[in-house]
Amino acid sequence: MKDIVPSPSAVVRNEYESIRDVFSKNVVPSYARFEIALSHGAGSYVFDVAGRRYLDLAGGIAVNCLGHAHPAIIEALTEQAKKLIHTSNLYYTVPQGRLAAEIVKRIGPGKVFLSNSGVEANEGLFKLARKFGHDEGRFEILTATNSFHGRTLAAIAATGQDKVKKDFDPMTPGFRHIPYNDLDAARAAISPATVAILIEGIQGEGGVTPATPAYLLGLRALCDEKKLLLLLDGVQDGHFRTGKYQSFQRILEAAPGGEKFLPDGLSMAKSLGGGFPMGAFWVRAPHADLLGPGAHATTFGGSPLACAVALKIFEVIEREHLDAQARKLGDWMLDELKRLAEVYPSVVKNARGLGLMLGLELAEKESIPAFASGDKTAAIQFTNRMHAAGVLVVPAGTRIIRLLPALNLKPQEAGEGISKLEEVIKSLA
Repeated sequence: MKDIVPSPSAVVRNEYESIRDVFSKNVVPSYARFEIALSHGAGSYVFDVAGRRYLDLAGGIAVNCLGHAHPAIIEALTEQAKKLIHTSNLYYTVPQGRLAAEIVKRIGPGKVFLSNSGVEANEGLFKLARKFGHDEGRFEILTATNSFHGRTLAAIAATGQDKVKKDFDPMTPGFRHIPYNDLDAARAAISPATVAILIEGIQGEGGVTPATPAYLLGLRALCDEKKLLLLLDGVQDGHFRTGKYQSFQRILEAAPGGEKFLPDGLSMAKSLGGGFPMGAFWVRAPHADLLGPGAHATTFGGSPLACAVALKIFEVIEREHLDAQARKLGDWMLDELKRLAEVYPSVVKNARGLGLMLGLELAEKESIPAFASGDKTAAIQFTNRMHAAGVLVVPAGTRIIRLLPALNLKPQEAGEGISKLEEVIKSLA
């Protein structure tokens, strides 16, 4: 790994201010960036331009499932680039067909559309639902409060968080929000115009909140009864992050009847390409041909290069049993986070999650003296302290800290992360 990604030379050290100046002058300021300029990474570590090392428990927000500079990804990119990078979807290519088959094999009978991102995959699900209900005049999709489905105009309308909608009124019509994990609310909200229900198996941006088995099974029965599509957004919680290929498979593994559960459509992205930008959605067999020629398209989706990378990631995950690794190590980390909540209740309210999708809920900002007078949220202030301790984490909302590390995170690296978390929490307590 050191040979692949060498340490930065002295020439590139201490360049943060100049890099930030270039961004300030040339990059649209649509991101609230932390004061770190990264230069390279290796495994579960990244380095800034000053040469400082950070343990990456953020994973590019659940993207870098094999960490940084993984030799298998480099090999796949190099070998495929020698053959064919892009052709357009006017032609057949071997990697795209193989990747679709791998996804279908792991979910169930159906077909796959390959896209460039998670929000583009969700847009495909929106169009699938509209197409499904068009002849009956049904178009409305019910989504959950506190959900997140992306930042296109349709996706922010689907998202159940007001902050992403600010200044973009009027919203795209056809979406209403219902309480998460509340089956009675879902039933009560159905109108003659309703065509589908869309939820995340685990709400990520909403605070790492898993759906209950009863909720998933109840929604399936409700959608069957009312002739609605049940759609799942698996962009963040999918691709083995929970210890199973998709989160619903982990949530329902011990539930009676759970082995028969399938959604009608499921979006994915993030870890699918391991850092190479790509997304996809799977459609269950009875509806897999609804989007015929001309109904949906993308220029770059499913390129030979992207598909070669995704196929290699499947290969590495299976060979190294990283699904089991995510489950075992994630369970240990969750137990440790719960311990921190018990030992330091003035700082940590609780911990939750599945596999390597974990959330630490902080106490109210006002009850943490070091944060009370700050103008930033508790989550942002805590994240900054973790950065100072040499660990990258991801804030969600005002009080949630997410851990979304690589699936091949080593036990000693997980231990290092927990130790640093405890140091920061203890200093606040």
